[in-house]
Amino acid sequence: MDSIVVEESGPLNGKIPIAGAKNACLTLMPATLLSDEPVTLTNAPRLSDIGTMSLLLQSLGVEVETLNEGLVLALSSHALKTTRADYDIVRKMRASNLVLGPLLARAGEAIVSLPGGCAIGARPMDLHISALRALGAEIELKDGYLHAMTPNKGRLVGGTHKLKFASVGATENFIMAACLAKGRSQLKNAAMEPEIVDLVKCLKSMGANISGEGTKTITINGVEKLQGATHSVVMDRIELGTYMLAPVIAGGEVELVGGQMELLEAFCNKLMEAGVEISETANGLTVKRKLDKINAVDVTTAVYPGFPTDLQAQMMALMCTASGVSTLEETIFENRFMHAPELIRMGAQIDVQGGIARVKGVQKLKGAQVMATDLRASVSLILAGLAAQGKTRVSRVYHLDRGYEKLVEKLENVGAKIERVR
Repeated sequence: MDSIVVEESGPLNGKIPIAGAKNACLTLMPATLLSDEPVTLTNAPRLSDIGTMSLLLQSLGVEVETLNEGLVLALSSHALKTTRADYDIVRKMRASNLVLGPLLARAGEAIVSLPGGCAIGARPMDLHISALRALGAEIELKDGYLHAMTPNKGRLVGGTHKLKFASVGATENFIMAACLAKGRSQLKNAAMEPEIVDLVKCLKSMGANISGEGTKTITINGVEKLQGATHSVVMDRIELGTYMLAPVIAGGEVELVGGQMELLEAFCNKLMEAGVEISETANGLTVKRKLDKINAVDVTTAVYPGFPTDLQAQMMALMCTASGVSTLEETIFENRFMHAPELIRMGAQIDVQGGIARVKGVQKLKGAQVMATDLRASVSLILAGLAAQGKTRVSRVYHLDRGYEKLVEKLENVGAKIERVR
């Protein structure tokens, strides 16, 4: 099994290109189920999760072709052969549940296994189920599968629903299902993430009638049919935030090509509070630290536009060598501090009590053998390794392949001492 070995590096200098958003692409791909015409996605990220979603869609009868070295995905679901999404594929990735709404809307039925993914909390399907029931779906759980059906296998019907929690996945499933429902649908307390805005942009180009995306209330007027379209996947703001931290931790100045501050406002504000200089350029953003030692800052994760839970682990890595004590509160997922014990192996001083971690900055981290527990935890250990004395060996890096395209190459190109080994 592969590992990544990283040594103390710095200063880092150069450019890092930011890929298309994993979370956006994994939603856009199931959207092709809503039409019998081809959908082409450009600026697609080249990740194992994209491959997993391709396999899932192909198992349903979708034709998936990868072009331009993986940057373009051509999808066509003109001839679906089944509406059953099997456990063997769905268990690998949480986003697999996003075929539920489109299958219901297109075929009037869906049998979808309960999903898997990173072990960062329960993330139950009840929000998805209640949202789709508001559109007339009949759903029951049997033998680990959600069995969903529209009345008489006809069209879903417009309805109004308020989410108990602004779930991104439930918002996406509701929007996609409502696109082909009879009449007007409205979702309240909807998630506002840029990935949802990107999904709606694509659906509108396919002929959907949607308004309110990016706000708490989204309105959808159902149409009879959606057509094909070509759509460019939005930039990956989590990859952007991750690589913004590299020169802050290791020193130097790096330009993030394609980076947009407005997609990460809460995160950027915290970095500037800590003593980081962020400048917009013609091609993206440049980042460097203004101080020899970063100031400790407190962070509370929140739904968008708040501080992203997917950047909490990386921020903790930065705070490990900051001046002072920081408090990081996780409000989105339980069990998302599994990187803390691994950072402690590297000499960090972290005390976790429930959903709150107190981090006392140390003078220097030390390289150690550590283990990745989930996608964002693994990259936090690599970032920490950039500023740790000696070598840090991160095992179980298959998690990284799910969310970071060419990570070793991108960091190597700006001067990091990093390699992938067997």
